[in-house]
Amino acid sequence: MTYQTLLYELDGAIATVTLNRPDKLNAYTATMGAELEEVFLRADEDDGVRVVIVTGAGRGFCAGADISGGAGAFDTQAEGSVAFQDSGSKGRVRGGGAGFVGAMFNCRKPIIAAINGAAVGVGVTLTLPMDIRITTPAAKFGFVFARRGLVPEAGSAWFLPRLVGLSQALRWCLSGKLITADEALAGQLVSEIVEPDQLLARAREIALEIAENTAPVSIALTRQMLWRFAGAPDPFGLLKLDGAFAMELGGGPDAREGVGAFLEKRAPDFPGKVSTDMPARYPWWDQL
Repeated sequence: MTYQTLLYELDGAIATVTLNRPDKLNAYTATMGAELEEVFLRADEDDGVRVVIVTGAGRGFCAGADISGGAGAFDTQAEGSVAFQDSGSKGRVRGGGAGFVGAMFNCRKPIIAAINGAAVGVGVTLTLPMDIRITTPAAKFGFVFARRGLVPEAGSAWFLPRLVGLSQALRWCLSGKLITADEALAGQLVSEIVEPDQLLARAREIALEIAENTAPVSIALTRQMLWRFAGAPDPFGLLKLDGAFAMELGGGPDAREGVGAFLEKRAPDFPGKVSTDMPARYPWWDQL
């Protein structure tokens, strides 16, 4: 399948999604949003994919929404609006059709953002549902919404405080100023700064560490448990769940393989697949 605004490449167990409007610094459009939703549903459903890397073509990651149509770029009634038009979503997202944000959040595969340049507005908020963000020394970030007469979108008022803390999220969103890669690292928005020629190699190194050493079902559950319980007021709901999962998985083939590989000092070959072997209580949030 080909996309208008993205490239999708598979190399072994690693899928790489490239925002591909380099002449526009990969500025976001409604078409890009629909294609991101589709591509993450595709990766989620493919047992051959273990990790997804997202990066940008050219010298930028994503310069924000495409405002080339002028002052009416965000006006859904204006002819030049491209950012907020109907994305054409097929409604396949589990959990309520939340577009690409829902597709990323519900994805059973880890997501790594390799941020190769400017990430502003939706260009940075679209990375927040991802799990690991690395960047280059010259990259700039900006939660610029208040400077455009808008509010933080793509669920970022929920994601950002969980990642960097409320105080830091307020500082960045209320000022709307551009921040450097060093500031992003100090604020824990990104976890590493890597030279540009090493960025994708480092992202792939992280991805392979996950793909070659962990069980797909365990990773899918771990990702959802961490995201969904990080803001819980107490651990008791989680305690009802993680024990049940541990007991179910503990008697299964993945646990036997994991222990056997460790004792035999060899690489594991986990048989479990997210398409067929998720525990009966998954997705638990649909059962509450």
